[in-house]
Amino acid sequence: MSREFVPAVFRRAPMWCWAATVLAAGAVLLVAADESFAGAVVRAVLIVATAAAVLALAATNSRWAGVAAAAFGIGGVALGIGIGVRFSLAGELWWRGLIGLSVLVAGVVLVVVGLRAAVVGLERSKRVGVRLAAVPAALALLWVVLPGVLATNVPPTALGAERPADRGLVAEDVVYQAADGTRLSAWYVASRNGAAVVLRHGAGSTRTSVLPQAAVLAEHGYGVLLTDARGHGRSEGNAMDFGWNGDADITAAVSFLATQPEVDPARIGVVGMSMGGEEAVGVAGADGRIAAVVAEGATGRVAADRAWLDDTYGWRGRLQQGVEWLQSAVTDLLTDAPRPGSLAASVRSATDCRFLLIAGGTVQDEADSAAYLRAVAPDRVLVWVVPNAGHTAGLATDPSGWQANVLDFLDTTLAADRAG
Repeated sequence: MSREFVPAVFRRAPMWCWAATVLAAGAVLLVAADESFAGAVVRAVLIVATAAAVLALAATNSRWAGVAAAAFGIGGVALGIGIGVRFSLAGELWWRGLIGLSVLVAGVVLVVVGLRAAVVGLERSKRVGVRLAAVPAALALLWVVLPGVLATNVPPTALGAERPADRGLVAEDVVYQAADGTRLSAWYVASRNGAAVVLRHGAGSTRTSVLPQAAVLAEHGYGVLLTDARGHGRSEGNAMDFGWNGDADITAAVSFLATQPEVDPARIGVVGMSMGGEEAVGVAGADGRIAAVVAEGATGRVAADRAWLDDTYGWRGRLQQGVEWLQSAVTDLLTDAPRPGSLAASVRSATDCRFLLIAGGTVQDEADSAAYLRAVAPDRVLVWVVPNAGHTAGLATDPSGWQANVLDFLDTTLAADRAG
């Protein structure tokens, strides 16, 4: 690279340079906020290297400079939406929100000038199809990158106003630690029948959202540990909306329950909603202490959980599987949370655990996912599709049915006598 590289590229494409510099600097600051130093360094190096490659292509007047700039800009748009917009809307404008918005603006600039340059540059090759595909290709790339950014950059989620006492529950605030030292927060309602469950909320919420389910379970004698997933509510750590930290968090919660004097360690289950349901199914294969899992609204955490798509939708299903594989791969680069195995593999491994999968009758993916998991172990997996229910709306739609199905399952699996 000649010593005149920097001034030359700034003269040739000043808007590109400023936008790429702002995007790279902002992105590095944002990923450096990750609690893992090693992971932050790796991601920062990748960002700087990508920005340098874009500028190098611009300096040499390459026909692919516009494509590279647009692709880099799409990453900035995804990061800006995932952090700048979301954190600002959550009232966290400073400092993540402000930097994220700056990255968003820089990303939009790069996408616009990059696509324009890409169309002009590729005209030299006379590849009309390539030129026409530039915009949809950019949107497809954004679709691949954005879910991972959104899942790994989650604004603070405060507890709701409702408390256990509002539901007639006597609960204590408890704190316990995951194996990596992360302090996790929960409410604990003591068991009256010797059995207990870990109760997990979905993405973007906290333990307050599962108070209705807790009230039903506690009324019949079950001990209930209403947990905040890490990075949610009052739990420490980085939130991850695909639930990749769920195995570690729930294992720690089971350990807490196993030390309670009124709980029989052989009669512990996990009840989860949405992301929490996926976490519950996923951890069962790794933690043999879990005897029962109730998962409502669970579909999947990784691409392998969509293995049923091609059988159901043919080539469209295979295309979706490919997209989700790419999304999982991108997400893996953005987080230090370990990518979990498939839910089917967990069900297969959890030979001493029984599962009740609850699907909303209006959400076809939930029923399809539940049927796929049931086929893995039909002797240990039960499925209840709640007519006319939406996502995790089983209790609200059919209270008596939810109580009957869930309590009968737990009573049988955990050998519990209901306490009135």
